[in-house]
Amino acid sequence: MHVRDAVEADAEALSSIADAPAAAMRGLVHDRTVRVAVGEADATDPNEDVDADPDDLLGFVSFDAHGETVHVTQFGGTREAAERLLGEPLRFAASEGMAVELLVVEGESALREAADAAGFEEVGPGPRFDGKETTRYRVEKA
Repeated sequence: MHVRDAVEADAEALSSIADAPAAAMRGLVHDRTVRVAVGEADATDPNEDVDADPDDLLGFVSFDAHGETVHVTQFGGTREAAERLLGEPLRFAASEGMAVELLVVEGESALREAADAAGFEEVGPGPRFDGKETTRYRVEKA
């Protein structure tokens, strides 16, 4: 598995994983740090133009920093890809001396398992999204 920065051409593939409109995912790529996981066969030079195929992306993570916390704003994909991708905001936070938080929607067992495996600890309930409960996870400053 190879991890790279997301590009606008990934919007359709991100849309498939996140079950969100492609236009919203294009905005995400422009407004947040977004990393994607692709299979080794699909790995490219990070400076090369990419023709994204929804079947090539294994997962994604988006995050930004506010105050002393890095917030994972969205993540998804296979459990293995999600776990690997959660390492991206964790590395950034460790280098900046920050904590990391994320929310997992109830029923998303693969994402919950990925958060647990990446070292996140459940810290309580989060806000409801589209009527669904969420659980807040956190890693304190490294």
